[in-house]
Amino acid sequence: MDSFKGSLTAPEACRAVREGLLQAGAGWNVSVFPLADGGEGTARSLQEALNGQWCVARVRGPLGLRQVDAGYAWIPARGEAVVEMAAASGLTLLSEKERDPLRTSTYGTGQLMQEAALQGAGRILLGIGGSATNDGGTGAARALGWRFLDSDGAELPDGGGSLPRLNRIEPPAAHSLPAVEVLCDVTNSLLGPNGASAVFGPQKGAGPAEVRQLEEGLRRLDGVVRDQFGIEMNALPGGGAAGGLGAGAVAFMNATLVSGIDTVMDCLELPDAVRSADWVLTGEGRFDSQSLQGKVATGVTRLAGEGRAQVGVLAGIVHLDETAWKEAGIADVEPAAPGGVPVEEAMAGAFELLKAAARRLGERMRK
Repeated sequence: MDSFKGSLTAPEACRAVREGLLQAGAGWNVSVFPLADGGEGTARSLQEALNGQWCVARVRGPLGLRQVDAGYAWIPARGEAVVEMAAASGLTLLSEKERDPLRTSTYGTGQLMQEAALQGAGRILLGIGGSATNDGGTGAARALGWRFLDSDGAELPDGGGSLPRLNRIEPPAAHSLPAVEVLCDVTNSLLGPNGASAVFGPQKGAGPAEVRQLEEGLRRLDGVVRDQFGIEMNALPGGGAAGGLGAGAVAFMNATLVSGIDTVMDCLELPDAVRSADWVLTGEGRFDSQSLQGKVATGVTRLAGEGRAQVGVLAGIVHLDETAWKEAGIADVEPAAPGGVPVEEAMAGAFELLKAAARRLGERMRK
């Protein structure tokens, strides 16, 4: 199960489903795998599942005005760290009035990655969901020693708003990070109508004029990086994720963009477990058309399709008709929230509601 945002973590959701299934089928062998797709909650899920440690570092918040205590997962057995940019540069760290992608920066994310490297990580998995930024990853790069200069040789201020004045980039003397894999399941490019500024800028506080300025800045960044380093940032599928951090990580950290859900499933060795399963159940708070586009339900259904397991989905609210989810290879779907129940009430009682939904689904699975 994925998390049910605002009500249940992924481990809690798994526990509720397990209890409901065992009420429906005593003696069933039920294995739980808390999942995430690279967004918020990924680090905690992997830390708990892989017996890792939770580490906290004090870094710059998205506006740089205050420090935040940002956590990341350290997995000693694998020599890996799982970092979520939302912990240091996320939208939830700002009030609605503070949202300003012209000034917000990924600097704290770079600091957090540096902390993971100092921990001894041989690989960093970087989740980039929940961003408050639109700086093309330049803030994170600054934290790692990169410099972004205007035509007078002065360093640009933090944030996407200053990037139209970018003239030259100075790399650090040495690369300070291990291998970085960016967990990304969106395909948005850096620029254009499907790009970082146009699609994600408004939810981060940008009006039409700010979106145009941010687009101009990322276009300038793309051109300078191409001229100096031969990297086509706009050609990277998913490069527009997290305000361009996807593309920036490739350009400034030598990172690789990978499927978030596939990487997490591999870390948990889920493919081996699914091969011997009769049913695989997955779900999240809201099951809609986006759930079938690279999120947890998509990855689990694809994985189950390689074996004999049938797939069931449990969700707080279902906004897909039966034809759509059956065409996606899903055998059964059960909503947890009864119709007419206020959202606040459903979220407060989410554990018991999900447990009951799993029992109902389990009773159908027995037939």
